[in-house]
Amino acid sequence: QNYLDNFWPDLKAAHELFDSIVQARRERESESQENHGKEYPEHLPVEVLEAGIKSGRYLQGALNVNKHRAQLEAFVRLQGFGSKDTG
Repeated sequence: QNYLDNFWPDLKAAHELFDSIVQARRERESESQENHGKEYPEHLPVEVLEAGIKSGRYLQGALNVNKHRAQLEAFVRLQGFGSKDTG
């Protein structure tokens, strides 16, 4: 803000862009505080997920994403599956 005020006081577009960025950061910080520091809110309560995993309705695993083709290639490695000694 000081830089813009001192060196570019008449550059309206830059000031508007800066204000927009500041507002977006404040909103993101506010959302983060509401979500207890998590970037994304949880979709289902933990209790529902745990019960679903125990009942077999949901599966638990690790998400693996291809770093070169992240928007096209990903898979979930299920816990207890995929070790070398399984068929």
